[in-house]
Amino acid sequence: MVDLAVLGPLAAYGAGRTELPLGGPRQRAVLARLLVARRQVVPLPRLVADLWDGEALPRDPEGAVRTFVAALRRVLEPGRRPRTAAKLLVTEGPGYALRAAVDDVDAWRFERAARADEAAPALVETLEGALALWRGPAFADVAAAPWARAEAARLESLRLHVVERAAGALLARGGAARAVPDLEEFVATHPAREEGWRLLALALYRSGRQADALSALRRVRRTLDVRLGVEPGARLSRLEQDILRQAPHLDPAPEGGGQVWARAAEAYTRALPVADRSRLRTAAALMRDVAVTGGEGLSTAREHRLAAVAEARRYGDAELTARVIGVYDVPALWTRSDDPVRAARLVAAAEDVLRELPPEREAERARLLATVAVESRGAAAGARSLRAAREAEALARRLGDPGLLAFALNGAFVQSFARAPGGAGGGPGRARAGGDAGRDALGAELVAVAGAAGLVPHEVLGLLVRTQARCGLGDFAGAEECAAAADALAARHELPLVRVFTTWFRALRASLSGGGWEPYEEAVALLPGCGMPGFATGLPALARLTVALRSGQQPAGEGDFGPYEPWVRPLLDAYGGAGRAEVARAVAATPEPPGDHLTEVLRGLTALARQLVGEAGSGGPTGLVGAGSGVVALEIPAAGGPRGGRAH
Repeated sequence: MVDLAVLGPLAAYGAGRTELPLGGPRQRAVLARLLVARRQVVPLPRLVADLWDGEALPRDPEGAVRTFVAALRRVLEPGRRPRTAAKLLVTEGPGYALRAAVDDVDAWRFERAARADEAAPALVETLEGALALWRGPAFADVAAAPWARAEAARLESLRLHVVERAAGALLARGGAARAVPDLEEFVATHPAREEGWRLLALALYRSGRQADALSALRRVRRTLDVRLGVEPGARLSRLEQDILRQAPHLDPAPEGGGQVWARAAEAYTRALPVADRSRLRTAAALMRDVAVTGGEGLSTAREHRLAAVAEARRYGDAELTARVIGVYDVPALWTRSDDPVRAARLVAAAEDVLRELPPEREAERARLLATVAVESRGAAAGARSLRAAREAEALARRLGDPGLLAFALNGAFVQSFARAPGGAGGGPGRARAGGDAGRDALGAELVAVAGAAGLVPHEVLGLLVRTQARCGLGDFAGAEECAAAADALAARHELPLVRVFTTWFRALRASLSGGGWEPYEEAVALLPGCGMPGFATGLPALARLTVALRSGQQPAGEGDFGPYEPWVRPLLDAYGGAGRAEVARAVAATPEPPGDHLTEVLRGLTALARQLVGEAGSGGPTGLVGAGSGVVALEIPAAGGPRGGRAH
């Protein structure tokens, strides 16, 4: 994953926010030019013309561009295997395109945030977060180039509009006094923007500064007259008259949730010193609440959570760090981590604190163990994760704390997919009674425990666990009952991510009933911006492949299979006409899939590839497999090969 930044000098960041070397000016300009094209193909001759723009061309300009592209690919996709197709900076037709996702480019994230609905409860935070992405003028190091000028100007215009929207939203929730300093700076920098002056005058008036508000309106009148020779517009003139007569509608609206939040936050800030440990604990708890909003909130929470843990470690207080780590009991349904690097750091921190914490601090130890179990799910699972899940559950039951038990059961659930260390044949092991029946029972207990204690997010988690488990057991009607109950709770308590999982379940159910690919279209549309790359990456292409295989069609193999590529590729090679021996070697080299939701699907793909090359006694699953994922499933024939292709 690479984060590309253009809201300032061009930059690219890898894991841990390490800045990547993008090379010299023209190589950097290639990347900037492709970003300006917004995923569209830029023909090679166009790239040459834009890069040298009237300057003397080198001996082989097209060769130079190809060299720049190759160097950028090495930087942006360091893990790409030799002779495999690039997935980010791709060659297509007559030129190149940068197929970055919206979440991977700061300008695109900014534009998405700029479109936030006026009724959004966290509108101020969303817009201020978007503005914080700016590090300087957009495309700063190439802004003089004709091809960058219009895009840089468009983004700057949008930035100014977002500044005004953020100020207006802050005024609407009672933050007039806080808005004044930023608006003063804004109108000083952009004196011709009448909306900025209007907001400043209104903020001053609502702060009890009527004379200053009128003075601001006189200033803008003089400014517009001197600079442009025009009078203020109708909105400014009307505001001046309203202030003079102290019109009632200028007063802020009755205090709602936004104003209550703003006043409480200001009081909290005044009451506690900056370095107070209570602030750190509160910030960690806040990140837990932000995470369940999904999308940008989930991504932001992951980042700030690790920062809070690092800050807690600086105090050298094991109990404080344990609370900061353990308070983040956000339900985790999917067994592939959204951010494996950060997850590994959290697990390491939790294990360090476990060694330092006194044995009698059982509640803190249980939360740390549950954190290890949840964060080391899927590919990162191992013997220590299974032990952590068992110990957390045992401690939680002995302590009788329903919140702690719900968190521990979450760890037990994600570890129920893990392969037991040293198990026969490397088969799946269980941290608890396993399989879909065991997970259904675990989900039912989660619903009961969380429901009785009013722990809505974990009650919803239990319903989603049961939705998946009932799918795996072939009880789609029962799964629909659980999904409907999860949707109802999510709507009542504003948990937007739930809809992503229930929509994918319904797409699977409809597709298995003969609906083909069409039911998946709505589900795929929910993935961009959901904040769950561990769930979203590779899933659309995998779903399309499973639909094609179930319907006996020749799989096209198009799209990004992400982490599932090693298990998909041998099968696609077989359908694509690769030699039998070549496919057999690829199948033999296919690794055992990690213990997660899609283990059975990936094993099924390997079984289909073996059938296709006619391997006798290949074993493996048969019938409908993988439905327990709640998102995709395969149909494995008991004998013979899948229809539609043949290796030779």
